[in-house]
Amino acid sequence: MPLLLLLLVLLLPAAPEATPSALLGINYGRVGNNLPPTTSALQLLAGLGVGRVRLYDADPATLRSFANTGVELVVGVPDECLAAVSTPSGASSWVRYVIQPALPATKIAVLTVGNEVLTGANSSTLSPSLLPAMQCIHDALAQLGLDRQVAVTTAHNLGVLATSYPPSSAYFRKDLLPVLCPILDFHARTGSPFLVNAYPYFAYAEDPAGVELEYALLEPGHGGVPDPSSGLRYPNMLVAQVDAVYHAIAAANRAAARAVEVRVSETGWPSAGDGNETGATPRNAARYNGNVMRLVGEGKGTPLRPDGALRVYMFALFNENMKPGPSSERNYGLFKPDGTPVYELAYRLPKDNATTSSGTGSITGGGGGGPQNSGYYSISASATANVAS
Repeated sequence: MPLLLLLLVLLLPAAPEATPSALLGINYGRVGNNLPPTTSALQLLAGLGVGRVRLYDADPATLRSFANTGVELVVGVPDECLAAVSTPSGASSWVRYVIQPALPATKIAVLTVGNEVLTGANSSTLSPSLLPAMQCIHDALAQLGLDRQVAVTTAHNLGVLATSYPPSSAYFRKDLLPVLCPILDFHARTGSPFLVNAYPYFAYAEDPAGVELEYALLEPGHGGVPDPSSGLRYPNMLVAQVDAVYHAIAAANRAAARAVEVRVSETGWPSAGDGNETGATPRNAARYNGNVMRLVGEGKGTPLRPDGALRVYMFALFNENMKPGPSSERNYGLFKPDGTPVYELAYRLPKDNATTSSGTGSITGGGGGGPQNSGYYSISASATANVAS
């Protein structure tokens, strides 16, 4: 069988229609004043072999840059837009004039309405608009026959949990249940995933004496931590965090638990930080992100859900120099703004993680693929994409 045909067969979308077969993506944050144009970012994505990207807004020019590249997008509705799209007319206008024109050339698979709304600084004002915005956007997509093509969800952080350890004891904060339970009903009804931003780094940095570094870094040689209630053993903290969310969903809405898939919308490790940010080093970041690639590349699930492969978006493509907060916030990128790797990753991602698009082939970034190495994509200090400033 010709190689291109074989790749197309291997990469056929899985059900539901908006969900492709490859499992690893990356977050493309753009909170910086020194970042390269999107065309250059596409070259880096091609070299890395990641064909799935999460954007935090729906900037039309950026969406056009991804047209005919084969890259599948998760596109964000920023928090400040929630009120505007929480009415049928507002959502319909946004979908018709922002999302629909980009399709089908730009592969938009998921819309994330807000990011960490329920636990953010403005949660009291934004939370009432969250589910109405999700529902109105879904309805607007359905009116255009796009609801099977584009899923609607939102992303939470682990702060929605009252407790997460052991995983089998996890449950949502009681004050959030009036909002979360209807959201879970929405996920179950529409088939959209529950997204969680999960960072073992935070757990380690807050308690380096109580959390083993190898466990937080997902090192394959770690013996694992048992859950005394379920009897399951957790080889690393990331899968424990995901299963904690599954248990919390079951505790809040048992009917939804049978239908809702948990996906990791963000995870990463900073390569630098302030003096009190324990563990934020290039070596640890390289180990963590390499292990995330390995874990996802194995195609396995979690101890609680072994039959459903884990889907993850790494954070992030670039260091972003204008992000507020501690130094670590500006040092999650795999690449510096000039396109040089921040560190070398030992793990190499199999080529078949990259997505293809009918009639367009693999990621091209406007006609040029990135560096390749014997059937694998990699990131190393000696293989730098040509990034224009």
